Amino acid sequence: MAYWYNVNTGQIEQDGSTESKDHLMGPYASEDEARSAIELSRKKNELADEADRAWKEG
Repeated sequence: MAYWYNVNTGQIEQDGSTESKDHLMGPYASEDEARSAIELSRKKNELADEADRAWKEG
């Protein structure tokens, strides 16, 4: 079963009971992973921003 993080409500949803996927992050293998979706996304964005800066600086 997959889990999703609903960015509109902040709730965790499971396959079969989800809203439109337009407002969902996932799928995640566990409820805990889905609960951490925003933090994981923030960390990934920071790493990508650092890589972009390093590439631009040569």
